Amino acid sequence: MSLLKLLMHLSPFLVAHLFVSVIFILKARWHGKSEQDQQDVEDDHIKHVPGMPVRFSYQELCVATDNFNERLGRGGFGSVFKGKLGDGTQIAVKRLEKRGQGMSAFLAEAEAIGSLHHFNLVRLIGFCAEKSSRLLVFEYLSNGSLDNWIFTNVQGSFLDWQTRKEIILDIAKGLAYLHEYCRHTIIHLDVKPQNILLDSSFHAKIADFGLSKLINRDMSQVQISMRGTPGYLAPEWRQPLGRITVKVDIYSFGIVLLEIVCARRNVDQSQPESAFHLLTMLQKKGDHEDGVIDIVENLDEYTRSDREEITRMIKVAAWCLQDDPERRPLVSTVLKVLEGVMEVDSNIIYRFSHAMISSPPGNNHISSAPPPASVLSNPR
Repeated sequence: MSLLKLLMHLSPFLVAHLFVSVIFILKARWHGKSEQDQQDVEDDHIKHVPGMPVRFSYQELCVATDNFNERLGRGGFGSVFKGKLGDGTQIAVKRLEKRGQGMSAFLAEAEAIGSLHHFNLVRLIGFCAEKSSRLLVFEYLSNGSLDNWIFTNVQGSFLDWQTRKEIILDIAKGLAYLHEYCRHTIIHLDVKPQNILLDSSFHAKIADFGLSKLINRDMSQVQISMRGTPGYLAPEWRQPLGRITVKVDIYSFGIVLLEIVCARRNVDQSQPESAFHLLTMLQKKGDHEDGVIDIVENLDEYTRSDREEITRMIKVAAWCLQDDPERRPLVSTVLKVLEGVMEVDSNIIYRFSHAMISSPPGNNHISSAPPPASVLSNPR
């Protein structure tokens, strides 16, 4: 019996039910195909990001990391593991562990780092994108992140003043490249000691571009929702959908500079109440600029020349921490001051709106919306 005759012998209800079932099955298959097509588009997009020399398979990275055995650290979007390639090259593999936001972070970071080439930025070796696996493969920096070295309460990791100066200069050079010397302006949006890595010679390199934002050179600002880490966020983030510029990175750099110079966290609950917040201390000492060095402990360990440099550094930090973004310097200006070819602004205002706000230290990100994947893959 033909299909048409069979349908004629069925009741109208059964025919309608059969028709709906067929439509449902076809729709489900089409939906599954669409998802797969979207996955293929995403994978193809990642595959063609310029500047990425190696696309690793997941199995290759499992072998390289001994099945992700040695964890180097854990951040807002995933963990980092130590590994070694077949040719002996040591690597650090970042495995994203969050879906949705993690995918956006992966695309943003992969595209950003893949085409950036500067000594003071961490180098991306390659990547992996298989099914739900998203991994980034970086050069391995043997001395880890800056936060493990600059705070005196970390036993056996105290850095001398000369090394701290060089680290500050390295960070400024990396930021200057991102802000002023790329084809597009790149705002990092999460400058903090945990995202500064140190190589075997203690040269500093900026890492983790998961929250970064690209803006065209003809744009001075961008409107985005809050993202970053408590304790390093500029005052303008408190404005609803505030207009954000590179000056938010300058503010974060100012906090990091203070932490490096003072060898302590900007918010330290283990300190007496009067010394709980570095900005509060700096604000109190700001009426007598020559006294700003008093916020540094153990001054007797430094020479007269060191103390002069420390005072200068603290003034640079205060300049970067001005409440009004327009009063903060560009990083290129900071570099000139650090190199001794310019003087610090003589009109610094030692009034900080964050001075009385208790922001707990930590590694927690703030991001009220997933960071969009910026196309940062153009040649630099």
